[in-house]
Amino acid sequence: MGTTSVLIIGGGASGMIAAIVAARHNAEVTVLERLDRAGRKILATGNGRCNLTNMHCDVSHYHGRSPAFAASALDHFKPTDTLAFFDDLGLLCREEDGRRVFPISGQASAVLDVLRFELDRCRVRMVCGSRVKRIEPDRNGFSVQTQDGTTLSGNRVIIATGGKAAPNLGSNGSGYHLAEELGHHCVEPVPSLVQLNLPLPFLKQMDGVKVNGSVSLNDGERDLRTEQGELLFTSYGISGIPVLQVSRIASERLSVGEPTFLDIQLFQGLSFEKIVSIIEKRMLDRPDLALDAGLIGFFHKRLIIPILHAAEIRPPRKLCKELTVEELNRLALILHRWRVPVIGTQSWMRAQVTAGGIDTAEINPEAMESILVPGLHFAGEIIDIDGDSGGYNLQWAWSSGYAAGLHAARR
Repeated sequence: MGTTSVLIIGGGASGMIAAIVAARHNAEVTVLERLDRAGRKILATGNGRCNLTNMHCDVSHYHGRSPAFAASALDHFKPTDTLAFFDDLGLLCREEDGRRVFPISGQASAVLDVLRFELDRCRVRMVCGSRVKRIEPDRNGFSVQTQDGTTLSGNRVIIATGGKAAPNLGSNGSGYHLAEELGHHCVEPVPSLVQLNLPLPFLKQMDGVKVNGSVSLNDGERDLRTEQGELLFTSYGISGIPVLQVSRIASERLSVGEPTFLDIQLFQGLSFEKIVSIIEKRMLDRPDLALDAGLIGFFHKRLIIPILHAAEIRPPRKLCKELTVEELNRLALILHRWRVPVIGTQSWMRAQVTAGGIDTAEINPEAMESILVPGLHFAGEIIDIDGDSGGYNLQWAWSSGYAAGLHAARR
């Protein structure tokens, strides 16, 4: 049997590792990348430092209609395999808080550089500025047509085009259409790891305020997910890693019109009763001070007016001694658990990852191969699997790309 030719559509993280693995197994590999340079999204990960993986990586950190789908690929190419792979390419890494792994150099560009060097060494043909229009099965495998009229032939095809998040970095959802033309179905994509829009009246005043607290995504009756850490109020609503972590659920609920709330806890470890006692003492100690001045030093002063407004305490300039018991309890309740409706998310341009994608029920989890179209493989974010913040999404790219490249080369 002759050499297997593999066409990979998409030159992101999953596409590049798939290309390297396939080439190492003696396949002739061509990567078709839409942008003028491959791997742009890698440069933006981890705030420019590239959070390569997380050493505490299991399916509990992944989401989709069937998160268990990810187990096979993650078991066959673990975080330790990721470290060994990059160590072999000359990239030294270190583990940081939360078991996240970064290059010692602190440069995402180093990750992209070593991948590109290895692609060159493996003689992978990289065609940038190539927009794929159609994939057609034929008797030899597949023919892939690009928008400029070029047709390429390959025994196997790997679609690694990403989702819809950060379209300026290469992912514009084009892979969904290619897969759907071949009979696949797509779970409706929504933004994930994205900031949330809140209908608060003082957001401009609150913009830039940081608080160590927690957030709970709520359906009005029960908490759906709770995360803690640094919160950042913005001109549109709220950001911070805890917010990004709960945003997937918010996006899904908002996409079908389900009521969604964010409970913001400004004080970690303080009970409602403790907050009441703190306010009571401050009011007693500062009876003739204006209420907004009397709260300075308790929490960020740029939050005082918005919180008094949320607690329906007007005017804010009333004296501390004039605060009623009912008003005190309302104020304590907001400080303990401030419930705000979520009215939307930021755009795809600001989302870090896509939730949704090609239905995993139509893909073999071991080979990442289509059950509907033999010889067609998928890798990375295009599949209906997405991870939490902290290196999990890049690990999914490495693991799924490794599986797709390995099995495509084996023909």
